[in-house]
Amino acid sequence: MSTVPVTRVLADAEAVAEFVAERIADGIERAREAGADYVLGCPSGRTPLPTYRALARLVRERGLAISHVRIALMDDYVVETESGFRNVDLEAHNSCRRFVRDEVVGPLNAAAADEGMPEDRLLQPDPANPEAYDELLREAGGIDCFLLASGAGDGHVAFNPPGSARDSGSRIVRLAEQTRIDNLGTFPEFGSLDAVPSHGLTVGIGTIAELSRSAVMIITTAEKREAFERISTAAAYDPEWPATVVAECADALVVADRAAAGVRE
Repeated sequence: MSTVPVTRVLADAEAVAEFVAERIADGIERAREAGADYVLGCPSGRTPLPTYRALARLVRERGLAISHVRIALMDDYVVETESGFRNVDLEAHNSCRRFVRDEVVGPLNAAAADEGMPEDRLLQPDPANPEAYDELLREAGGIDCFLLASGAGDGHVAFNPPGSARDSGSRIVRLAEQTRIDNLGTFPEFGSLDAVPSHGLTVGIGTIAELSRSAVMIITTAEKREAFERISTAAAYDPEWPATVVAECADALVVADRAAAGVRE
């Protein structure tokens, strides 16, 4: 049922990261105690990076075992070949798979009290059959916590461009020009807009809304002021700003810093 999401405004991006990481760590502990998997939906990019670093620290400090954790990728860049689309090379600077390996799985495994997550605990869509990813996530029991972030310029979430349908599933999309412009900041090695791939593989709006047990939208920095205003007041999904999908998610929470919320200290 759609509703305006609960919103928390904290002092700064560091405080946001600590708050969200605590929430995830608590969920990991509860799942372990219940003998269940914990599936974490992970975006790449600048916004969630402090949360991943805070989570790795908490895993070490609490002595958490994480072999029951599964990571679900949201998206990745793809390139078109004569035989169809394929992921960008794993070691490419803009590979979302590389980002999750290096910034999420690697640090968590290094901090874990057990052997950590084996390679087969990483869930990712296949460019040759992207629609199958939704069924894979269902078979995994859904996503316990989906971390979300909003594009500053057009409100894209994952690679869903403005105009994405509420019931859209995992698929390959042509990236909106504003999304590609936004990602110049995320991946500065592109150098120019012409170097940014034109297509991406992404979970859908319906994937996020229907397959997540909880969702946390992270909004930080003053450049996300419009994103905060649109998302924190949205009572339902607005296709003009796809990140408003959080309003359609169960147990939804928006966590922002004062800069994004326009709150003075």
